[in-house]
Amino acid sequence: MNSKYKTIKYKQNKALDIEDLVSIEEPLEMIVRYKKNNKWIKDSISITMRTPGDDGSLMVGLLLNEGIINDAGEIGNIKKLGKKVGKFNIQNKLQISLDNIRNLNIKKLRRNFLTNSSCGVCGKTSIDSLEVVCKTKINKDIPKIKNELITKIPDLLRQNQSEFSKTGGIHASGLFDKNGKVLVIREDVGRHNALDKVIGYSHLNSIFDTKNQFIACSGRLSFELVQKTLMANIGLLMGVGAPTSLAIDLAKRFDMTLIGFVKSDSFNIYCGENRILK
Repeated sequence: MNSKYKTIKYKQNKALDIEDLVSIEEPLEMIVRYKKNNKWIKDSISITMRTPGDDGSLMVGLLLNEGIINDAGEIGNIKKLGKKVGKFNIQNKLQISLDNIRNLNIKKLRRNFLTNSSCGVCGKTSIDSLEVVCKTKINKDIPKIKNELITKIPDLLRQNQSEFSKTGGIHASGLFDKNGKVLVIREDVGRHNALDKVIGYSHLNSIFDTKNQFIACSGRLSFELVQKTLMANIGLLMGVGAPTSLAIDLAKRFDMTLIGFVKSDSFNIYCGENRILK
């Protein structure tokens, strides 16, 4: 979503009055409905800033990445709550019913979301705990992709970024098969939100085939993006930006392939080169 804003643009020392398309950022309050002692309870677990749209996929992706649910089958229904509010007339509350989860530890869940939304997950303790949370160890050898495919991915991402082409102020993540076919691409002002939307949508629509798929992102590769990819049991992550040191350390620890600075004629493999076919 985007909106027009009046802007003064300076070019070659000349001022021009223009209308600029700007990506919309709005808060989303996430609410879970679950049973405790045979009674239905509703609790607000977090507020996150996001680009409105695909809110259900975003929240499902977050719940999957936090290990609260294992698959979309544990979800009952997803519905928007409250009135449409604000300048853009948007519903900013979303409720997911967890029909097959009993006695949810809501305090622990809130702490997890607070940690991840404030400063990101950081440090050795977080890496150690991730190893416990990951349900399946990723396969060391798959997916395998051709090196000439990698340099085509940034253009494939860009071609499917309708919001970026209008505003220039939004991130994207995409799920691809090993031959470079675009399976789903989602955009958001938050790079982590974009990936959560991809993962959530893929689970809700049963399109995950982790042995033959990889993920690509439009920005830098942080620890959190590597973590979310691992939680989805995807063995290959690439991006047009630079990886952080902790992202590389985590990827190495879990035998993941991490590729950064992907351009039309070059890329850097930081670990897991065994998945790249020459």
